[in-house]
Amino acid sequence: MSTAKSAQLQIRVSPAEKAAIQRAARRAGIDMSAYVLARVLPALHGRFAELTQACQDPSAERFALAELNSWLAELSRDELRQAVTSPPFPELNPYLSNYVAAMIECACARRRIAPPAWTGSIAPLPEPVFGSKLARLRLHLLTHSPPPFRRRNIFIDSSVGDRV
Repeated sequence: MSTAKSAQLQIRVSPAEKAAIQRAARRAGIDMSAYVLARVLPALHGRFAELTQACQDPSAERFALAELNSWLAELSRDELRQAVTSPPFPELNPYLSNYVAAMIECACARRRIAPPAWTGSIAPLPEPVFGSKLARLRLHLLTHSPPPFRRRNIFIDSSVGDRV
């Protein structure tokens, strides 16, 4: 999916424009080049938006999350950075916001990159949500959920790249 970067592009901007781009990139938690590329070549972020929007359909939520999971697992480090620069739009409900943020944090941990800053602004769920209604599985889920999900009060048995 990713090609090696072997060319350079230089653009002229005013000092005020440069400062504005630097601030926006800092807020997004990425460098200026990645920020500008995400704005100029938004294909990956567009796909991220499509996949997260599909999660809003209650009848297809599980399948949409599984598709997002598969897609995140396939992305390279650079592609992942570019894809998740900005939060999903439109905004998701608190459960889905936390679930998607945890998926991204897991994907970033696997690629050994910092998650985007916006994931840290999503407040954890006030009540725990378990991936199974079976009471006897709760202890297993409490102890085996990936850390980003646990921090968000979501208890599941697998994460990005895994299948249940």
